[in-house]
This record gives sequence, C-alpha cells and structure tokens, in this order.
Amino acid sequence: MKAQLEAARQAAGEAIGVFYDPRQDAAHAANLQRSHRLREEMASLMQHAEAWGRAASGADEHERSAAEAEPEE
Repeated sequence: MKAQLEAARQAAGEAIGVFYDPRQDAAHAANLQRSHRLREEMASLMQHAEAWGRAASGADEHERSAAEAEPEE
C-alpha cells in the first residue's frame, strides 16, 4: 500500500507534505479515521479474546484439578 501511495504521489507530481496532508482530501481523511478506529476495535477484540481464552483455560484447569482430587469408588 505504501508503494502504491508513493507511486500515486509521484504520478500527481505533488510534494510529500501536500499529498499526505489529510486536510487536502476529505475522503482520504475519513479513510484514515476509519482505519484507526478499526485498528483500535481489532485490538480491543483481541484483548477480549485473550481474556476469554485465559478464563476458559483457567476453568478447564480447575475442573481437571477437581476431578483428580475426587476419590474413586
């Protein structure tokens, strides 16, 4: 993506500061904001998944320990 943007900038003949300035292109600015929002949402979901996985793993370990501690008849 970086190479594509740089090729587009060079094809447009614009300076770096102008081409990459989100204030110059409202659609580009909206895409940047959406990208950041989605990245934050993905990180949050990954944190929730990790916590859920740790909780499930802990519950499994607790159940195994409890089953091993029960006397056999």
